[in-house]
Amino acid sequence: MTPSLMDLPISTMQQGTCSRVSRGCAPQLSSIKRKVGVMDFWDFFWLLVWTFFFVCYLMVLFQVIGDLFRDKELSGWWKALWIIFLIIFPFLALIIYLIARGRGMAERQAGEMRKAQVATDQYIQTVASRSNPTEQIASAKNLLDSGAITQEEFEKLKQKALAS
Repeated sequence: MTPSLMDLPISTMQQGTCSRVSRGCAPQLSSIKRKVGVMDFWDFFWLLVWTFFFVCYLMVLFQVIGDLFRDKELSGWWKALWIIFLIIFPFLALIIYLIARGRGMAERQAGEMRKAQVATDQYIQTVASRSNPTEQIASAKNLLDSGAITQEEFEKLKQKALAS
């Protein structure tokens, strides 16, 4: 590790290690002080820009990897080849994958969304259909017969079902 000008004692600077300072070969002390711990607006701006692009890259990368494993038509060897290609040439592989298989990727994603929507609708229908007071009383009666609730709790559930 090379010591900075601030770390060297004055005697070392006079002995010749940093004798180039007097000739103007060393960087200015003000530029060294500025780069130590101060981040100006443009440094922060470019940090945000690069962070944004890196997060976008990661999102696309994980979408492609998820699509690779979701695809039932692609054999395991082709999936492995795509993964190796993504590791060795990440940006090039992403662009090629999106161009070559983008439409199929969108169709598989839409199919998964439809399946999730159907499953959600079925669950909502099963939960919402239990609002029938007769079914609620029958369910409470089964709980009473199994000993899970007392007669008093059964009467409260029955009154609650009849009130709704």
